[in-house]
Amino acid sequence: MKRPRPLLQHDEGGVAALEFVLILPFLLMVLFGIIDVSMILTDKAIITNASREAARAGVMLRATPWTSAQVQAVALNYTKNNLVTGGTPTTAGAIASYVNQTSGSPLTVTVTYTYKGLVLGSIFSAIAGPVTIKAVTVMNYE
Repeated sequence: MKRPRPLLQHDEGGVAALEFVLILPFLLMVLFGIIDVSMILTDKAIITNASREAARAGVMLRATPWTSAQVQAVALNYTKNNLVTGGTPTTAGAIASYVNQTSGSPLTVTVTYTYKGLVLGSIFSAIAGPVTIKAVTVMNYE
């Protein structure tokens, strides 16, 4: 014999699914935000290393000192091979400047990179403009 169902009992089987559907967009925004910020920080470390590599290559003692174009090429090659772009074709810019190439004089290498974003970063870039990351390294000639 079947028992009659009490009048005040409610079936709450779909509540968990509804709560998940309501929370999912926020969880995805947090996840993609973490990914975008991680990519920005990774690219910042890469352009910092690129400026250091280029400055170190430029100040080394040689028979003929390097030109600014050669120092910039070192930085650009480093960024081309190592930047995490998320599939978007982007390049960094490098500037090498010096007063003279004598021992003790400084060489300044500046590397800039425009991060356009992956998911949330691309939406943010469309609204507020792209994020420009910059690294400057100053080393003295040996």
